[in-house]
Amino acid sequence: MSGLVIWFTGLSGAGKSTIADLVGAELERDGRLVEYLDGDVVRTHLSKGLGFSKEDRDTNIERIGWVASRLARHGATVLVSAISPYAEGRARARAWTEEHGAQFVEVHVATSVDECARRDAKGLYAKAFAGELPEFTGVSDPYEEPDSPEVRVDTEGRTPVECAREVLDRLAVQV
Repeated sequence: MSGLVIWFTGLSGAGKSTIADLVGAELERDGRLVEYLDGDVVRTHLSKGLGFSKEDRDTNIERIGWVASRLARHGATVLVSAISPYAEGRARARAWTEEHGAQFVEVHVATSVDECARRDAKGLYAKAFAGELPEFTGVSDPYEEPDSPEVRVDTEGRTPVECAREVLDRLAVQV
């Protein structure tokens, strides 16, 4: 079984991790070896100490992309859930993955800033709108939406299960 990186990108609160967890559980039931690289968890371990400047965000995504590509080259299916706001970082992760003969699938979890703010249990968007959180993606820092992701899933008005099913249905065509 060839390796695969499924890269979920979108704003904070878009549903990336939730959808990735549901997709991963289904892929595991199908016999795939699945590894998860969640942006929040990676920042706790692999990228501890990095801030949210563009340089630090690029470093964080570079680390995630490098690890994902190494796992995929050994046949793992790697589900990455990271805001990954810049197209250049996502392109680098794709290139590393494909250099190793693995497949890269970009999933844009498309959710508006307003919906993400409505879902935000931590109150981060309210702080960002008030100017208390500088460099907050989608508010005071840019998010470069993917131009042509393999999958674009709009989460608004839909359950996580419906969104995961859409991703899985699209993956069946591609993998």
